[in-house]
Amino acid sequence: MLLFLYTVLLFHHLHTKVENTICRIMGDPNYPLFSKDGDVTIGGIFAIHRKETLPSFEFTQKPQPLSCSSVNLRDFRLAQTMIFAIQEINKNEILLPNISIGYIIYDTCGSRLSTMTATMGLMNSQDFGPGNICNGHSPLHAIIGESETSATVILSRTTGPFKIPVISHSSSCECLSNRKNYPSFFRTISSDYHQSRALASIVKHFGWSWVGAVNSDNDYGNNGMAIFLKTVQEEGICVEYSVKFYRTETEKLKKVVDTIKKGTAKVIVAFISFVEMGLLIEQLSIQNITGFQMIGVEPWITANTYFTPKSLHAMEGSLGFAMKKINIEGFAEYAMKPFWDTAFPCSKSEGNYSKYALSCSRYEELLALKNYNEDVTEHRYSSNVYKAVYAVAHSLHSLLKCIKQEGCEKGLPIQPQQVVETLKKINFAIKTGDRVWFDSTGGVVALYEVVNWQQDSDGTYQFKSVGYYDASLPTYQNLHLNVENIIWAGGHLEKPRSACSESCPPGTRKAAQKGRPFCCYDCIPCAEGEISNETDSINCKPCPWEYWSNAEKNKCVLKAVEFLSFTEIMGVVLVFFSLFGVGLTLLVAILFYNKKDTPMVKANNSELSFLLLFSLTLCFLCSLTFIGRPTEWSCMLCHTAFGITFVLCISCVLGKTIVVLMAFKATLPGNNIMKWFGPAQQRLSVLAFTLIQVIICVLWLTISPPFPYKNMKYYKEKIILECSLGSTIGFWAVLTYISLLAFLCFILAFLARTLPDKFNEAKFITFSMLIFCAVWITFIPAYVSSPGKFTVAVEIFAILSSSFGLLFCIFAPKCYIILLKPEQNTKQHLIGKTASVSLALQAY
Repeated sequence: MLLFLYTVLLFHHLHTKVENTICRIMGDPNYPLFSKDGDVTIGGIFAIHRKETLPSFEFTQKPQPLSCSSVNLRDFRLAQTMIFAIQEINKNEILLPNISIGYIIYDTCGSRLSTMTATMGLMNSQDFGPGNICNGHSPLHAIIGESETSATVILSRTTGPFKIPVISHSSSCECLSNRKNYPSFFRTISSDYHQSRALASIVKHFGWSWVGAVNSDNDYGNNGMAIFLKTVQEEGICVEYSVKFYRTETEKLKKVVDTIKKGTAKVIVAFISFVEMGLLIEQLSIQNITGFQMIGVEPWITANTYFTPKSLHAMEGSLGFAMKKINIEGFAEYAMKPFWDTAFPCSKSEGNYSKYALSCSRYEELLALKNYNEDVTEHRYSSNVYKAVYAVAHSLHSLLKCIKQEGCEKGLPIQPQQVVETLKKINFAIKTGDRVWFDSTGGVVALYEVVNWQQDSDGTYQFKSVGYYDASLPTYQNLHLNVENIIWAGGHLEKPRSACSESCPPGTRKAAQKGRPFCCYDCIPCAEGEISNETDSINCKPCPWEYWSNAEKNKCVLKAVEFLSFTEIMGVVLVFFSLFGVGLTLLVAILFYNKKDTPMVKANNSELSFLLLFSLTLCFLCSLTFIGRPTEWSCMLCHTAFGITFVLCISCVLGKTIVVLMAFKATLPGNNIMKWFGPAQQRLSVLAFTLIQVIICVLWLTISPPFPYKNMKYYKEKIILECSLGSTIGFWAVLTYISLLAFLCFILAFLARTLPDKFNEAKFITFSMLIFCAVWITFIPAYVSSPGKFTVAVEIFAILSSSFGLLFCIFAPKCYIILLKPEQNTKQHLIGKTASVSLALQAY
């Protein structure tokens, strides 16, 4: 029990000792650039100078303070805006009516080291409690700043444990949206997530598929570029190169410029901070690098500092996203005179000398801007600072329970954490009409203005608004552009092209180039039978089976249908020979009919001769059924007509051969065989032989008849319209039967070759059958190997050849004697002196 009491007393003693500790500044104090006392205090951190000179560190003496130079006009105007907003609120009788707001503004000189120093200076006031006792409370209720993301990260992480709210006007990195890491961070600018996607949208909108990418090597540039690269990859846009540099890395900057010069991309997305962009523009101007379409971001796209005749040579036509331009009423007049009279230390006016302004040398460069006001209306971040100050004021107004005409409760203690919680709930409108509220990430809704660097006809320069991007609208509706108002890179009116490969026209497809991004490709013509009817088609589509690609390979057209027609040369030639054969056969028939009573006609069995001539006429005519567009009826007719007429023809020849042979055999003593080969038997034999073929054809047509068929086996680009055999057995049965009769006829005629010389009928039949067999034997391989309409032509040729062979071999010698040797057309000449021949002729 005693041990417990002793422990309690010890802790009480230590706590009392800490509370009574005398506070003192370690090292030289860091004084703010601008300050003013008030009931509540808002801190500000801005990079009012952009260059910082480090002292030498020899460790032999105390280092000199850091020195800053080169005024950053933009951040100086932001500091002025903050002071203007605070003074405006202090005069307001409705907002914080009896409360005065003070401010402490530090200059970071664009250095991360100075940012940390300024942050510690803000959090540790130079004022102490009575007796130099530490009061344990931060003098600040909120901090406005920083301008750059990396500096803001330092500021937020340092103030985070103390729950001091930080409201940035231009730190747009998506990384700051993480409420777990930055619970007390707010911003009056939207996250770069939206700006990165807006950059991808504008690149896609203009059809640029090949771009270069440059970013600052800091949190702002790296995070923003990462989102951009991911988005363009999803949109099918290729990035030729992605390079980065930091403001102090001169060698890296030179490499970046060399990469831009060597690259083929004509569009460059520059996700670069304000300071780095100035260095890049300087190098582009020095090396006279022109012709590149720059796509920029809000830190630099509306920077008047960079809009000079020298930089315009390289940067004219630049496009980019900027904060919406808002004119703050009264600020231009305030920045010109009242600021210098009331808020600027070391000026000649009385009563404005800051207690921290121990040396006025640090204000000399700023004093040079006293009469300069050309840029005042162009600074778009000013409204963000204005909104941030008013957001803090509205939060304090709520916490101090301010009531109109009654004032606020001054005695209420306000912790920074309370301000954080109140900021999450505020929703008000400033005098410009814009509403201010913070979403769950501490940011605001993204609304960008698309601006274009242009030079007017009178030589003046301007940031012309050519559209806007509203992230609150649905995708594909959030980007609106007035393309006709845009001036492109180099002052041209025509949009530049930026593609690794030219677009592949219809009729071709894209083939990726090995080892290069997918936007780099070759245009390969589509294969035969395939088409592409779109630009930049990835694949060629095959045409339907009845269609084929046209010459340009961009359209499927019906395949050409090929068949042996009456109008083509080959068809005309075959028709001519067919009709010529018909005419010749008719002439022979007419001749035989006129000379039917002469011995030559009588000796050749005139009845079978006329029947043979009739069948030959049908053979010539049946060849015509093979020509023309195949139909169901023509396919059945051509093959059956061919089979039946040829059997009729061969049957007649076979009958003549048997009669001749049997007639000579009948001259032998005691042989009465001719009584079985009279005219009736001859007619019956022809009918019987023909009837067998008719039966074969009927069975063929009944079981599986020929039919029209679209053959695409031989040619892919055209359709062969032909007659399919239906049953191949039926077709070859017809041919086999014809061949069998022809072979039989040939054998019998060959046996009769020893007949008397003056009676050459058997020899003529033998020779005709020899021609017939030779034609049809050669027909088989030719028929099988000939593609398309040539198959039909081969079959017609075989029909005509064999028909002409029969006509000429059997009837030509007889016509010769009848017409040219009438003296031999006598009974005595044909009979001669041989009695056996006489008997044969009588029987024949």
